[in-house]
Amino acid sequence: MRSCIREKKIYCGKKYMEVDIYSHTSLPTPRKRSKKGKVSAPKQKNLNDKNAKRYFVQLLNTNFGEGDLHVSLTYAELPDTIEAAEKEVSKYIRRIAYKRKKEGLDPLKYVLITEYRTGKDDEKPVRIHHHIIMNGGLDRDEIEELWRKPKKKGQKKGDRIGFVNADRLKPNEYGLEAIARYLMKNPNGKKRWSSSQNLERPEYSTNDHKYSRRQVERIVKDEIDNLIYWKKQYPDWDLTDARAEYNDLTGWSVYLKLRRSRE
Repeated sequence: MRSCIREKKIYCGKKYMEVDIYSHTSLPTPRKRSKKGKVSAPKQKNLNDKNAKRYFVQLLNTNFGEGDLHVSLTYAELPDTIEAAEKEVSKYIRRIAYKRKKEGLDPLKYVLITEYRTGKDDEKPVRIHHHIIMNGGLDRDEIEELWRKPKKKGQKKGDRIGFVNADRLKPNEYGLEAIARYLMKNPNGKKRWSSSQNLERPEYSTNDHKYSRRQVERIVKDEIDNLIYWKKQYPDWDLTDARAEYNDLTGWSVYLKLRRSRE
């Protein structure tokens, strides 16, 4: 076993990348570039864990961007259980998927977040709403019109289930991190999230030979905010954020966020 400084690049689609530079213990390996692997999804999808939050941001940046949608959904009459609400929103998602197929669009890709608060008995919900990040293609009015109950005899349209609003996503230099953090905040309730099976997972590659421990210490001291230095290390990328953390056992680690250069 040997101790080294590992560079781990995490590719979030074609536009965004994160880089972790940290102390790592492993078996000796030859000097060759590692193959890309898929970032593993966290086992718990409750958005409370630090790693789960980070993966959530990476997942959104990998799969969604300009032209895609953020849909917010509420209920005029609260369902009796969280499970009943999730069943209702699942029907809504199926209606959207059917509409897309009918219009010859790509299959629906989505991330669903259900936010809720229960009463003192911790069973009956007193507040429930959903957020869905989905790929674009359908008109926003069409998306909103589908948040209805099946029409009854004599009706032209089914009753509205509740309020619905569809907005275009507006990524910035951090991609969709702002909307991701908004969806992850948890002031007084609980959250669950799920996603379609056709989402792309972020990819990563590792290199145990690019940096030394002395280099990392120099970076933290002199280069952590030096855009020119990072441009030399990653020529095709622009730095958007850099931070360093110290651990008594492993020493310094550096964490970078970058976006693909616009040139």
